[in-house]
Amino acid sequence: MLRNSLRLTALCAGLLLGANAMALDLGSLSQNDASGGLKDALTQGAQIAVKQLGVPGGFSNNPEVKIGLPGKLGKVADKLKMFGMGDQVTQLETSMNKAAETAVTQAQPILVNAVKNMSITDAKGILSGGQDSATQYLNKSSREQIRAKFLPIVKAATDKVGVAQQYNALAGKAAAFGAVDAKSANVENYVTEQALDGLFKMIAQQEETIRKNPAAAATSLAKKVFGAL
Repeated sequence: MLRNSLRLTALCAGLLLGANAMALDLGSLSQNDASGGLKDALTQGAQIAVKQLGVPGGFSNNPEVKIGLPGKLGKVADKLKMFGMGDQVTQLETSMNKAAETAVTQAQPILVNAVKNMSITDAKGILSGGQDSATQYLNKSSREQIRAKFLPIVKAATDKVGVAQQYNALAGKAAAFGAVDAKSANVENYVTEQALDGLFKMIAQQEETIRKNPAAAATSLAKKVFGAL
């Protein structure tokens, strides 16, 4: 009995020591290493997200980010499709997703620049934050710039295929009855916001992957930093 008790005590002590050692790992990294590793991982996540979304089908073939009609319009559209009257709706949704796929390729340089401008203080807060804290930093620091870049591209793409008039007429009426919010009543604004949401959602997934599995990071420094969390 005494021997079993001693073994249990030793095991508990070992676990506590291991936990303490893990807790000290992040603190043992230099500020430059911590910041550099985070920047490597965040740049990787942004590049992968843009690459995944900025191709034909990048939005439309991914149910997590596919852009459909907003609010109650979306529910009406689904019913129309069920009764074989969804050709126009499908064309509209296809055009919106293509516009987002075209626009999202312009995000990478803005995201990379936001990562470069990250301070050591920012990096510390991000590393000790939640599963998507790095993505939240990017969203906060670059969303407005990316929106300004996306809007004219989305407008040109939707105008080109005549989507804007169809959508704005439909959504404008729906907004008047409260079926969609005012921000969604304009096609380029709606598609731009949806494209931004989809982009940051994919970046967050990349961040979560690296946090859970540091070996997924592309650089040895990023592996070292996220392995210490």
